Amino acid sequence: MTSPAHDSTLAAPVELTAAELDRADLLHVAGSAQISRYAIFVPTDATGTPRPITIGAGARIGPFAVLHGGVTLGAQARVEEHTIVGKPELGYAVGRVYPGAGGNSLIGEGAVIRSCAVIYADVQIGVNALVGHSTLLRTNVQVGAETQLGHHLTVERATSIGREVRCSPGSHITSSAVLADRVFLGAGVRTINDKTLTWRHPARLSSPGFGGDWIIWFPGLR
Repeated sequence: MTSPAHDSTLAAPVELTAAELDRADLLHVAGSAQISRYAIFVPTDATGTPRPITIGAGARIGPFAVLHGGVTLGAQARVEEHTIVGKPELGYAVGRVYPGAGGNSLIGEGAVIRSCAVIYADVQIGVNALVGHSTLLRTNVQVGAETQLGHHLTVERATSIGREVRCSPGSHITSSAVLADRVFLGAGVRTINDKTLTWRHPARLSSPGFGGDWIIWFPGLR
């Protein structure tokens, strides 16, 4: 394989083996790291930009885990089977079109990402933090050290979660929320920061046959 700058196979998102990544200088693995032969690496984003993937000493990656370019796994971090880490955001959401550009995503030393979790690009997860099964962390989320996020959580964009926080299963944390250090969030908590369905693409509002939005209004909401 030629260098990333001249290799046409890196011009679009493409899955590569660990050996291919190593030859392209896009995979840096420290000693004693364990990588399943079935792990999947996608070094380039939708814009064609390649980013290296770094695996720390003693880190483990399970089968069918997908790691995108720009991901760094700290020493002793664990990414279990069928997880997605560093996924670039692509498409329209909340007044903005995301072009599928990747970013730097950090999984801190000793952190554990349970099976089927999905972590987008530009996410920072602290030392010894835990992300539960099937939990979703959107773009630019920050999670502090020693924090535990239960299974089936949704954490929206640009949310900041402090150190030693515990979030019980099945909750939704809306965009740009801030959870201070040592906060406890019970199960099934739902947060919201909009009075209307602003997530709809403006072009749909004028399309033929498009009906009006349904709005649930809470007394006292201004």
